[in-house]
Amino acid sequence: MLLVLCVDLDDDLGRKTPFDTPVVGRDEVESAAVALATSDPEDSDSNVLFQGLHTYDEIAATEAEEVEVAAVTGVDGSDVKANRAVGDEVDTVLAALSTGENVRAIVITDGAQDESVLPVIRSRVPIDGVRRVVVRQAQNLESMYYTIKQVLADPETRGTVLVPLGILLLVYPFVIVAQSFEFLAGVEVLGIISALLGLYVLFRGLGLERNVDDLAERARNGLYAGRVTLITYVVAAALLVVGGVQALEALRTVEAGVGGDPSAPQILAALVQGAVQWFAAAGITSSLGQVTDEYLADRFEWRYLNAPFYVLSIAIVLYAVSGVFVPAGTAGVQRFELPEMAIALLIGTLLGVLSTLTFAVAESQYPTSVEAA
Repeated sequence: MLLVLCVDLDDDLGRKTPFDTPVVGRDEVESAAVALATSDPEDSDSNVLFQGLHTYDEIAATEAEEVEVAAVTGVDGSDVKANRAVGDEVDTVLAALSTGENVRAIVITDGAQDESVLPVIRSRVPIDGVRRVVVRQAQNLESMYYTIKQVLADPETRGTVLVPLGILLLVYPFVIVAQSFEFLAGVEVLGIISALLGLYVLFRGLGLERNVDDLAERARNGLYAGRVTLITYVVAAALLVVGGVQALEALRTVEAGVGGDPSAPQILAALVQGAVQWFAAAGITSSLGQVTDEYLADRFEWRYLNAPFYVLSIAIVLYAVSGVFVPAGTAGVQRFELPEMAIALLIGTLLGVLSTLTFAVAESQYPTSVEAA
């Protein structure tokens, strides 16, 4: 008698279907295979059961001897316990076979792990052959093709994988073109491309691409909505750039006046002296644009007007304090003595306090539409 023995070492059949193992008989094994495939279509053990049924039908149609099919399982987690469980179930199957003939087995498995139980089975019944079930789709390039196709169809994966790969593939052509036209040296091209790729990876890693997209979307909406802040922000950015340049110019002036390396307070004072008025202009410009947009959107409140005065107050204080630390007699920078600094601090403080009080009174006497609502 020939026994077609389907082995499920990790007991997927027992865990995922209501069938008790071992399962003996063609109809019973077919029902178990259908139940396992229905419960988990991706489980390869269902292919083992169907292969066992196919082998049973093939032998029954071509061989004259008696044939039977059975499914045995182990346990999940431990190979030693699983092998012992399979051995016990094989004993149960052999005891259930009512035949006086010698029983030989054909073992059906789905991989090398399940085949580790072969010595246990061989100790109980002679083995005529072992058949390993390999799904044909996974055997060729079809599964790889569909995997690549799915990756390329996903916008998130496409941007993460293909963009850096495309930049790397363009490195050599960029180097050749740059050298041909003598724009840049090859090393410089590699440095630029490496910097771009590094920035891209950094943006992706930190998730900053969403912030950039949101910023672009707000800029687009502001352009179509006629928001004043779009213009004032551009002007403020230009003023900040000018302020940075002026700060460096003031630092060079202080270095020339000192005749050597200035101290840390002198460096900081020179940078503030050169940039503070431009930075203040940028802050006032952007705040006035924001106030204008709030007014046009009917969300205006009097206290919003404090922002330009606060910026001006801070600028006066910083300018006066930095003037105390710049070297005396240096052309191009404003030197302040302590009494002058005290007066500037007083002016800055009074400007901030008076603006706060003025607009607080205005809110109480002339409430805006937002406050009235």
